[in-house]
Amino acid sequence: MTISYNWAVTQMDRKTADGFVTTAHWTCSGVDGEFSGSVYSTVSFEGEPTIPYENLTEATVLGWVWGKVDKEATEAAVAAQIAEAKAPAVATGLPW
Repeated sequence: MTISYNWAVTQMDRKTADGFVTTAHWTCSGVDGEFSGSVYSTVSFEGEPTIPYENLTEATVLGWVWGKVDKEATEAAVAAQIAEAKAPAVATGLPW
């Protein structure tokens, strides 16, 4: 199985007074040929801003996300969705 993973920050919530990011909304998606899977979640942060809001990059925020989320377990969950799509354990239909 060769899965291509893509992590993305889809939205952020921040305090308008100081630009501190309180929540990052993120997705991890994976594709293997015609099969795909994805996980969406959020992660919250506490503290003081260390980087001005206007200077944040997606790579920086993803680093924060990965500091709180088990990256390998998330990618394993996506891989499990893809494996299930390739060889479903349950099927529907009629025999006629």
